[in-house]
Amino acid sequence: MFIAQNLSALRVAVLAGGDSDERDVSLKSGMAVAAALSVAGHEVLHLDPAIVELSGIDWSQFDVAFIALHGRFGEDGQVQQILEQAQVDYTGSDAIASRLAFSKSAAKERFRLFGVPTPRYSLIHYNDDLEWIAQKAAEIGYPLVVKPDTQGSSLGITIVHTPDRLAEGLKLCFQFDVFGVLETMVEGTEWTVGLIGRETLPAIKIETDREFFDWQAKYEDDATRYLFETNLPEKLMQQIELVAKNACSALGTSGLARVDLRLDHSNQPWVLEVNTIPGFTDHSLLPKAAARQGIDFVTLCDRIVRSCQHRSVAHPPSETRFAPHVFPQTADSAKSSRKRHRD
Repeated sequence: MFIAQNLSALRVAVLAGGDSDERDVSLKSGMAVAAALSVAGHEVLHLDPAIVELSGIDWSQFDVAFIALHGRFGEDGQVQQILEQAQVDYTGSDAIASRLAFSKSAAKERFRLFGVPTPRYSLIHYNDDLEWIAQKAAEIGYPLVVKPDTQGSSLGITIVHTPDRLAEGLKLCFQFDVFGVLETMVEGTEWTVGLIGRETLPAIKIETDREFFDWQAKYEDDATRYLFETNLPEKLMQQIELVAKNACSALGTSGLARVDLRLDHSNQPWVLEVNTIPGFTDHSLLPKAAARQGIDFVTLCDRIVRSCQHRSVAHPPSETRFAPHVFPQTADSAKSSRKRHRD
């Protein structure tokens, strides 16, 4: 239960909604965060970038922005760049780390550089010759995973078991991004680890009756199971959490993050991706892990906004540079691009 402290109330802008494919999830996160921060005594205003032009906001009226935008113009560094230029404090990672994490291929290169175990992959483009892609797929081996390079919530992902299903997976992938990733399928169990700064929260094992932890398993299937008690040795649990922490260190994330992993049959953890703006309803994974550690949802949101204060002063605006294969793109141009590649 949240216990009021002798701390001043903050004026918080909760950014949620936007134009990405994850708009509905973002709105739910924003509503939950806004309600929690109000309970904590803060002054809260919800801003939806799909409706309000953020560059025209008078940010001097806010102490901090809580970013609850999932997907493009949320996790890709664009909104962080705007907030840095406005010199307003905000939650989560800076623009550079956000861009790195949002691109699966760019993140994997960082993981490899820093010795973080991640499945083998090949970067592909929608204009690549199908025979060349098929050759890359054969080198990786089946089953493999086809996924958009920049996308969240498992959108556009297909597990391809045989070569004759590759084209189908590519078609779905390129509906969401012009770049895609062919990745080794790690047979084993699904895990996620939340972090607040560099403090790891308890690891969660995810069980689903679906083929993998897809959109339906995440948001629609009541049969999906989230387990803290797994009977794994404590040393192995610590290894999972350490790998997650190292993944965040490799990307330079800050504030909060969630690392998605798979544990193979040899008990080797493999990092799939790092989410710099994880879901933030009271049913989402990071809040579940925080609650397991005794941090209720209101306290969690309050702690996050207070911890990011004065960062804009300590860290000047990031240079306008982009991670490999991550390009500055507005939500409108992203939607136009996705529509073009569906046709």
